[in-house]
Amino acid sequence: MRAAVLGAGSWGTAFAKILGDAGNDVVLWARRPEIAAAIRDTGRNPEYLETTPLGERVTATASATEAIKGADLVVLAVPSQTLRVNLGDWAADLTDDSTLVSLMKGIELGTTQRMSQVIVEAARVAPERVAVVSGPNLAGEIALEQPAATVVACTDIDRATRVQHAITTPYFRPYTNDDVVGCELGGAVKNVIALAFGIAHAMGLGDNTKATLITRGLAETARLGVALGADPLTFSGLAGLGDLVGTCMSPLSRNRTFGEHLGRGKTLEQAQAATKYTAEGVKSCLAVRDLARSHGVEMPITEQVERVCHEGVDPKVAVAALMSRSTKAE
Repeated sequence: MRAAVLGAGSWGTAFAKILGDAGNDVVLWARRPEIAAAIRDTGRNPEYLETTPLGERVTATASATEAIKGADLVVLAVPSQTLRVNLGDWAADLTDDSTLVSLMKGIELGTTQRMSQVIVEAARVAPERVAVVSGPNLAGEIALEQPAATVVACTDIDRATRVQHAITTPYFRPYTNDDVVGCELGGAVKNVIALAFGIAHAMGLGDNTKATLITRGLAETARLGVALGADPLTFSGLAGLGDLVGTCMSPLSRNRTFGEHLGRGKTLEQAQAATKYTAEGVKSCLAVRDLARSHGVEMPITEQVERVCHEGVDPKVAVAALMSRSTKAE
């Protein structure tokens, strides 16, 4: 296959390497021309995963039109809140039956739409042309070719299988699923729970607290998923529990690291300055909260993360609020 990867951040760069290692010809789009030139000249991305050779099948361009032209797979790896605007510019370049693959894990602010829904609207494509990749996929580990697995979700299972074959390597094992809703919600909400996990870790709270956050975070994710029509079993798999554990436990996780800054008492602006990257959960917590409220679903951890991030609530106050909630049956 010919593949375009739109977005040269850490995950987009690692995914371009996966596609190349699986035998595809890959064009990686970088917003900055100097980054695209460096990738072409050196076979490495000097900004992200800079020590990782991307392989002979991967090249780069600063022209999205050039990247997309003739691509069978168009992989979207931009920040979730910029997707709609970007796709408005790119849609005309898509071929008639290309598969759009979403690597993004967020909920759009304002619309509370999942990324696949934004793709369908902004690119004006049928839902069955959109596939979602989600799982415990920390880019730094995958760049080192450490074994990992993921889920390719698409309502067209034959298309999901084609994507599966296009990204199968000796170190990357994809499974297929038709539950797009569950896979996307698992990927979006886990970023919010990872912020809570990072806050707890920085506060010096122990493993009981952390295990509680993971399990109760998974429970509120599943509640929202079921309300939106997802398969509850999805949340016990790679795109649910697997992604949640990986993102919470790893110091490579941007959302966990961002949460650690908040847990040390930094403001949102100070944490942003210290990390210098996008932590999707910071914006997604607002959209996830709104989505949950619109469906009458309780998500107490998400609510408290939003209060810490956007209302300046002291993390200790947020913990106390969680612990003082009325108890219910498990």
